[in-house]
Amino acid sequence: MKVARNTVAKTEIKKLIHSSEVALSHTEIQAALNDLCDRVTIYRVLDRLVEEGSVHRIVNVDGVIKYAECHDCEKQHHHNHVHFSCEKCKSVTCLEDVEPTFKLPKQYQVKEVNFTLSGLCPKCS
Repeated sequence: MKVARNTVAKTEIKKLIHSSEVALSHTEIQAALNDLCDRVTIYRVLDRLVEEGSVHRIVNVDGVIKYAECHDCEKQHHHNHVHFSCEKCKSVTCLEDVEPTFKLPKQYQVKEVNFTLSGLCPKCS
């Protein structure tokens, strides 16, 4: 895994994702950065953060990619937790304490797990 140099954009994007209680889309990140950098730079930084293992991608029920900070991924990159996508406010939240279970036939080998539940979050209920 190649670790890229820190830039102002990378530092600010990491800070923004770290301070957010919900996963953020590229558009939400770009709006929060107030023209600090262009949209292509944001995409590159987000790809780099995913590659480095400090951020993970979540696809919500509308197909929008959101980004959230990784927790407990120092030794092995994993995201065996459930994501909750609110149908009303469109927020996506990592539910770290909910671990999905499933059983597959022996011929299948799981490399990545992405569970997204949808409904209404506590703020919209």
